[in-house]
Amino acid sequence: MRDAGEQAAALIEPGMRVGLGTGRTVAWLLRAISERAVTNLRCVATSPETEKTARSLGIPVEPFDHLDQLDISIDGADQVTSDRWAVKGGHGAQLREKIVAAAADRFVVIVSADKLVEALHPPVPLELNQFGLPATLRSVGQAVLRAGAPVSPDGGVIADYQGPIEDPAALASRLDQIPGVAGHGLFPPDLIHDVIVGS
Repeated sequence: MRDAGEQAAALIEPGMRVGLGTGRTVAWLLRAISERAVTNLRCVATSPETEKTARSLGIPVEPFDHLDQLDISIDGADQVTSDRWAVKGGHGAQLREKIVAAAADRFVVIVSADKLVEALHPPVPLELNQFGLPATLRSVGQAVLRAGAPVSPDGGVIADYQGPIEDPAALASRLDQIPGVAGHGLFPPDLIHDVIVGS
């Protein structure tokens, strides 16, 4: 994980607008950015935890309502296939992570080798609206709320889809069409520009 974080940090140049993801691999990224002392960065964070860690390391973080585009976003993943489908959201920030990734000219996924899979498998993290939650769960099917009823940084209910993922594109499309699903952790290949794998 450290190798991947350091390689990704090397992509960041002075003056860049940077999206910072969430998770253990990103923690190594933040340390590497801090050690490189890259100047004049404008960063947004996908979670309060990332924001807190970044600030403690001297990395500037600002609200995302001050920027409408990023040069690069870097984040981890729970699973990545050879054709660059990914599952993200193990830490419950998948909606913010996808918003930040989509706003970046280049989205880089950093993972350890154990995150590489031949085919995606459950769970797929979900962020659901509290309003009409039972109806949304019924529409999704094979989804369970996470223990302890955690919520996302924006107050969404975190659940996990536990059904089969025979066709990631079809499942992503179906989840996108359910009104109560605010976001899901399926990230398509056209969103991911690079995957860096740590040794």
